[in-house]
Amino acid sequence: MSPTVYSTCPQSKDVPAGDYLAAVAATARWSEEAGCAGMLVYTDNGIADPWLVAQTAIAATERLAPLVAVQPVYMHPYTAASMVSSLAYLHGRAVHLNMLAGGFRNDLLALGDDTAHDDRYTRTVEYTRILTALLRGETVTHHGRWHHVENLKLAPALPPELMPELLISGSSPAGRAAAEEIGATPIRYPEPLGAETGEVPTGGGVRVGLIARDDADEAWRVAHERFPPDRGGQVAHAMAMRVSDSHWHHQLATRAKAPAETPDLGAEPDPYWLGPFENYKTFCPYLVGSHDRVAAEVARHLERGTDVFVLDIPPDPEDLAHAGEVFARASAAARA
Repeated sequence: MSPTVYSTCPQSKDVPAGDYLAAVAATARWSEEAGCAGMLVYTDNGIADPWLVAQTAIAATERLAPLVAVQPVYMHPYTAASMVSSLAYLHGRAVHLNMLAGGFRNDLLALGDDTAHDDRYTRTVEYTRILTALLRGETVTHHGRWHHVENLKLAPALPPELMPELLISGSSPAGRAAAEEIGATPIRYPEPLGAETGEVPTGGGVRVGLIARDDADEAWRVAHERFPPDRGGQVAHAMAMRVSDSHWHHQLATRAKAPAETPDLGAEPDPYWLGPFENYKTFCPYLVGSHDRVAAEVARHLERGTDVFVLDIPPDPEDLAHAGEVFARASAAARA
C-alpha cells in the first residue's frame, strides 16, 4: 500500500535565470530526502529543455529519477532513447519518462502540427514502441505512419536495470488505451470524495497537490496565501480553456463549475480544491486540510488501486515533509 511518489520541478519561466539551476538542485534534494522516487520535469515551448534540467537534478542527488516529459513533436524517438542511455552511461542513473500526446494546442500549431487529439495518442504509441525497443537493445526496423527506421541500433546500450518507468496522461479513453498498449501508468486527475461514477477508472496514478498541516485552519490559511485569487490568472485560464483540447483540463473546468459537495465526514471542509487551477497557477486539483483528513482522501485512492502520485511543485522541504506524513497515515489506513 506504499505508493510511488513524484514531486515536480520548478519551471524556468517562474524563476529568474540566475537562480534557476540552484532552484532545480534544491527541489531535487528536498524530493530525495522526502523519499520521492523521482521528480517530474515539464516540457513546452516556453521553458528550458527538460533533458538539461534533468541532468542538473541528477548531479544534485544520489538516487532520484527525473521524470522527463517527452513530446514526440520535439525530437526523434532515437534522440530520446539516446538521452536516456547517455545519462545512464554518464551518471549510472535511471531516467523515467512521462510520454505526452499534446497538451497545449497552440504549442503544437506553432510547430506546424495540427494532428487531432486521438491521433496524437496513436502517434505517441508508435513513438514509444520505437524508443523502448531501442532501450531494450533491439535492432529496430519500423515503417509506420509517423516514423520510418531501418536496422536502427542504440549506443551506448542501456543497462537493463535502468530501463525507465513510463507514465502517460490517462484521463481520456484514448489516453487509457495508449497506456495499455505501451505498458505505461495512466495518470489522471482525481475526482472529489463521493463524486465518482462507474466510469471513473481504478488503478494507475493521479496528479494532485497536497497542503496538509496538523490543524485544518492552518492548512487552509497556507493554501489561500500561496494561491490567492488572481483576476488576471482567471482571464488567462478562460483563454487557455478555449484553445485547449486536453481532456483532463476540460474535465477539471467542468468540475470547477459544479456545485460544491461536502461529504459527511465531520466538521472539517471537503479537502478537494480547484482554486489554483481556476487562477491559472497550476493544472491539478489540490487536497487541503488536516493530515488525517487529507490522508483519508489519499487512502481512498490507494484502496482503489492507485499506486502512483505526482505532486505539484513544492515551495519548500516542509511541504514535502507534510506530504510524507499524509502518505504514511494513508498507507496505514489502507492496510487496516
